[in-house]
Amino acid sequence: MSLPTLEELLALRGAAHGLSLQRQRRNRAALLGAHASAQRGRGLEFQEVRPYTPGDDPRSIDWRVTARRGRPHTKLFHEERERPVWLLVDLQPGTFFGSRRQLKSALIVRIAALLAWTAVLEGDRVGALVASGGEPPRILPARARLAGVLPVLETLLAAQPRAPAAPAPQALPEALRAAVALIRPGSQILALSDFAAPAAREDTLWLPLARHNDIRLYWATDPLEARGLPPGRFRAGLPGRLAVLDGQRVRAAWRSAWQEREQGLARLSQRLAAPVVRLDTAEAADTALRRTLLGGPTAA
Repeated sequence: MSLPTLEELLALRGAAHGLSLQRQRRNRAALLGAHASAQRGRGLEFQEVRPYTPGDDPRSIDWRVTARRGRPHTKLFHEERERPVWLLVDLQPGTFFGSRRQLKSALIVRIAALLAWTAVLEGDRVGALVASGGEPPRILPARARLAGVLPVLETLLAAQPRAPAAPAPQALPEALRAAVALIRPGSQILALSDFAAPAAREDTLWLPLARHNDIRLYWATDPLEARGLPPGRFRAGLPGRLAVLDGQRVRAAWRSAWQEREQGLARLSQRLAAPVVRLDTAEAADTALRRTLLGGPTAA
């Protein structure tokens, strides 16, 4: 299975045309009962100060200007047009796994690239926190247009695992802790992971972000994970630590672990009011994302 290249990720700009994160925001706002704004938590930018007129909100009075000019003045604001879109990307070594057309890590990289292109093509700024384990998450500030996308693509490629290694279950939790201090209210957070580690599904890590931001969870899966091993004997593990597994004997435990992951992610989705988009390594990244971002079914 080939790993994504920069040329491939740049070419995904064409596949992003016609996709829309804005449509997702509007649909979700309707479900949440939003009225004043289609985008929860959207901030306001200062526009100007003008003399106070009857009917203005007294809370918007600019007291400094009022004192200086001797008559009431009020501040005017307008809704921000650019919205920060943050990619929270989990590329810990455990994602170096796949039984079909691509590795989970490769699927995550391709989907993240498509989401980044979609955001900037709609006029949003895009930033990223990329967790790979073994080092602090890489942080890329939210920027507009090509200046925002290119560093994200390069970081995704540099962070993707290139060989089997021991999983790093704390990679995503560390990125979440960094995100709480970094991401300001009114952002959209697109989290991409296989959510294999129980810590990645711990809602207390997510709740501080969910209070003032829109979150969507992109879940990278592989058919072998969901179905379990077929009958027979298989070697599994890491180089130097391989074990022989009997497919029939381990099936029950395998299925139990999978169901625990499914149920844990469903609980997290409910607590955060964050839809889950399930992605499969057997499906091309652009096909999966085009279905979900064109208004098709998204929840797992």
